[in-house]
Amino acid sequence: MTVQGAQFDRAGHLRDDQGILEALRSSSDARVIVVRGGRARIDDGGIVTVTPAEVGEGAEWGLLGKHSGGTPLLLAAAGPEADSIDAAPAETWLGVRDTGGMLDAEDTDLLVTSVALASWLRDARFCQACGSETVIGQGGWSRRCDRCAHDIFPRTDPAVIVAVESADGERLLLGANANWRGRMYSCFAGFVEAGESLETTVHREIEEEAGVLLDEVRYVSSQPWPYPRSLMVGFRATASDQRRARPDGEEIIDVRWFTRDEIRSALAGNGPVGLPGAASIAHALIVDWCEEGA
Repeated sequence: MTVQGAQFDRAGHLRDDQGILEALRSSSDARVIVVRGGRARIDDGGIVTVTPAEVGEGAEWGLLGKHSGGTPLLLAAAGPEADSIDAAPAETWLGVRDTGGMLDAEDTDLLVTSVALASWLRDARFCQACGSETVIGQGGWSRRCDRCAHDIFPRTDPAVIVAVESADGERLLLGANANWRGRMYSCFAGFVEAGESLETTVHREIEEEAGVLLDEVRYVSSQPWPYPRSLMVGFRATASDQRRARPDGEEIIDVRWFTRDEIRSALAGNGPVGLPGAASIAHALIVDWCEEGA
């Protein structure tokens, strides 16, 4: 599995420039990615950008950085109210889950970053310590409470996601989340709790959700996931006894061991179950395991 690095210049050195957002909002060279409700405009050419003047009132602004061609990029985190940008067809407003395979690496990186930062900009407008309204700093990458001098930064919550294979490596254990009503099976995932290491979380989550103890755990790769602002840390693991597998009955309503032939069929859309979309690390973990037996 390829670990993809950042594809656009975040221009971190510009964030402390006084008035950088105001200057770029007045610039004819800057382009803006508008995010509304976790979605951005997408067309056949990738992410749609607009000029700052095309963005309606009430948006929260941030500096994304620079496009690979050097164009300054801003983020406008728009509210739910309608404006002229909404004249675009509804199907062109897409989230990360909707874009698997549609975007190149740079636009994928931009979309994930834009959605995550937009969520934080709109959700963290008030001080966590005293409740006062905060002001934007560092080009949209921090907020400060002038009343209690409390600084707030975008939060990223680590979560593990695990592909569990049988001891002989010939079967993959997947689970059906209750929210999916049995229509889709995926790898097991969960947030890291206070005081836990990533490895401890892997063992705990798999035992809690699937009843399985693990003999071997190894890191594979990670993926930023902006729902709301997570870092998915992907692992492969080997079950010590595949006969112990059982759903917890609450979050996971079914667990099932799949052969590679079944996984190949499901990846092709022919069942026996649905699998995660191509935009997710769960999909990559499943494909990675499946291709080992090709």
